[in-house]
Amino acid sequence: MMKRLFSALLALILPVQAAVSQPVDEAGARKARSIAQLQSEGVPTIDHLPTVEPESESTRRNTEAVVQRTIALAIVAVKGETGDHAMGQALIRQFDAASFFTPKEQAFLDDPNPSDQDRANFAWRYEGVHVMLWALGISPQLERPDHICDVPFIAKTIRELGTDGLMRRAKLRPQKELLDAADLIYRYDWAAVNARLKGEEPPGGLDKGVVYEWHYALNWLIGYMDQDWDDISTDT
Repeated sequence: MMKRLFSALLALILPVQAAVSQPVDEAGARKARSIAQLQSEGVPTIDHLPTVEPESESTRRNTEAVVQRTIALAIVAVKGETGDHAMGQALIRQFDAASFFTPKEQAFLDDPNPSDQDRANFAWRYEGVHVMLWALGISPQLERPDHICDVPFIAKTIRELGTDGLMRRAKLRPQKELLDAADLIYRYDWAAVNARLKGEEPPGGLDKGVVYEWHYALNWLIGYMDQDWDDISTDT
């Protein structure tokens, strides 16, 4: 009798001990939260889409790198929007930003007469600035990617703070928050791409251009596949 009782107690205790010793599935929990949010918004999901990497395997950008990326994106976006070559050069000097640009950005800034397509592509980088300002703790939230960002707010913020002011104000968000946002946008982007392939409008009112730009910026922030800015993948 005592032997059977001991066995029963052991059977009850062992699963608890095993559960305690199991590491928390951080990436899986993040994925589950993202899926629950998208489902609440009526945005389609697929369960077999992978997780983003956990904190221990992700790249933690330093604040200076994120500030420089913010300034670089703002300058190329202004030139993309206006087509004003002289203004672009003046902004580089104003923000002491000559070393902040990638090869593709530098080629665009050096071109006095870029194509309309190049201008349009770089004008979209305002969305990347929006993501960076959020990551730096300057903007309070990302909201939903269903409308373009507040460009006047971006321009005012960059103009008033400048490169040094951004560095002083910046407080890079915890890696967990960056990974949460990256996982969520990854699944938004799958839904937007899936709709495009089916010849449908993006679900849940998503703006596919905004989704793409946020996905691009967030993948850089978490060091996805160790890719440089010019080569970021937005796989879905």
